[in-house]
Amino acid sequence: MSLYALEKLIAETRRLAARYRETTGQTLPVTGEIARFDAARHLDLKLLDPRQPGVDAEGTGENADRRYQIKGRVIFQEGKPGYRIGQLNTNGDWTHIALVLLDADFEPFKIYEACREDILDALSDASGKRSKRGAMSVAKFEVIGELVWSRENGREDALWSNY
Repeated sequence: MSLYALEKLIAETRRLAARYRETTGQTLPVTGEIARFDAARHLDLKLLDPRQPGVDAEGTGENADRRYQIKGRVIFQEGKPGYRIGQLNTNGDWTHIALVLLDADFEPFKIYEACREDILDALSDASGKRSKRGAMSVAKFEVIGELVWSRENGREDALWSNY
């Protein structure tokens, strides 16, 4: 499938998922695939197919040594606390996690990235059963991660590349 055809398919999936949510109040389980597509497009990642346990993509260029687990979360009401990320595969062969935040139209508005050490440290510091299973809140990820892309500015590292 060509990239153009895939972009059209993802655009239609976004539209259908948003419409389905508006109509039924339920979400279609497409967030993960949309997040993978958006992370690859905005962070210049190469998606792996077939996937390896806990690894969705590899970096390219100066980030070629990075292996990414990609997570996505739709934020229907900004400022509302309690949004959580799906379970992280802590045993996979990943070096970084990319968290793609999507708005109610399933469009990306921010992408955060965190390295393996920071993620595992945060999970080990937290108490409770959820953290032991690899669960984390979006707010916690935003604290330990780095904003690497935003709808307003694009690639955030591009802002600082001139020093």
